[in-house]
Amino acid sequence: MFGADMGIDLGTASIVVYIKGQGIVLQEPSVVAIDKNNSTILAVGEDARRMLGRTPGYIVAIRPLKEGVISDYEVTEKMLKAFIQKAVGKPLLLKPRIAVCVPSGVTEVERRAVEDATRQAGARKVLIIEEPIAAAIGAGIDIARAKGSMVVDIGGGTTDVAVISLGGTVVSTSLKVAGDNFDEAIVRYMRKKHNVLIGERSAEDLKINIGTAFERTVPVSMDVRGRNLISGLPKTITVTSDEMQEALSESVDAIIETVHSVLEKTPPELAADIADRGIVMTGGGSLLYGLDKLIKQRTGINAIIAEEAISCVAIGTGKYIEYATGSSSSQNSGKSRQKRRRSDD
Repeated sequence: MFGADMGIDLGTASIVVYIKGQGIVLQEPSVVAIDKNNSTILAVGEDARRMLGRTPGYIVAIRPLKEGVISDYEVTEKMLKAFIQKAVGKPLLLKPRIAVCVPSGVTEVERRAVEDATRQAGARKVLIIEEPIAAAIGAGIDIARAKGSMVVDIGGGTTDVAVISLGGTVVSTSLKVAGDNFDEAIVRYMRKKHNVLIGERSAEDLKINIGTAFERTVPVSMDVRGRNLISGLPKTITVTSDEMQEALSESVDAIIETVHSVLEKTPPELAADIADRGIVMTGGGSLLYGLDKLIKQRTGINAIIAEEAISCVAIGTGKYIEYATGSSSSQNSGKSRQKRRRSDD
């Protein structure tokens, strides 16, 4: 099989791989299980996630990406290599061209680390694209038009808020408050309110099933099991959606304040476009119940959750590489036509 162009959403919580002509081929947690004795990787993705909090002392399950950037270079490189091989499924005769997205607020050093890790993992050529641009393309927004579009991409480690026009970002901010912070806030709340310590996976289950940013008309509840901090014994308690709203309020407010801040810095013509077209929300964090309603209540602008919100960035990254490689091939064909004309003359 020849090199397949691919787009990778290198997320703090999950890795999504898009292959040209095939669409999304892989979506797995960005978790790696390592044997500390000999530094070998035992499992990646979903297999490694099942080990979180359940491993013996010599095995550690880690997330090599933190707040949208690489925190462990070597492990990220090995994880990427494993995911690329898993996505393709057979040996490649030619190394692929890979587009990878990064948060809009990354430094040049962090950007270079992503590029180097991707190249070491097996890429022939690496293209870097900012997450809000990729999210906008994946959500079906025509970013090339002279119209203002606002994207709020809430991932695992970062929330990127950007106003896009004519193919570029006019105003953008990257906030290190996102899905992982929601989980941490739930763990803290359970410890403080109920004296119960719950794990990362239990917190995520609470967030997905009964988490809320806006008061529900019909409250829901869920049983969760943890360790009682006083007795040290396992304990099951019932948690309500109202409690989840209280637990998540601080993180949610930080995101809404960032949206408000970006709107304040937006030129008036583009702000008028956004008021007409609405705010587009992408990323797994945008699926938190009522977050779109709360943004609309606080800003007065309609908020729309994109279709396939979780995959938007990966789809946009994949489409970007198709466009980038397509435009370069058309330029090359144009140059060859010019050469033929000169030789004919």
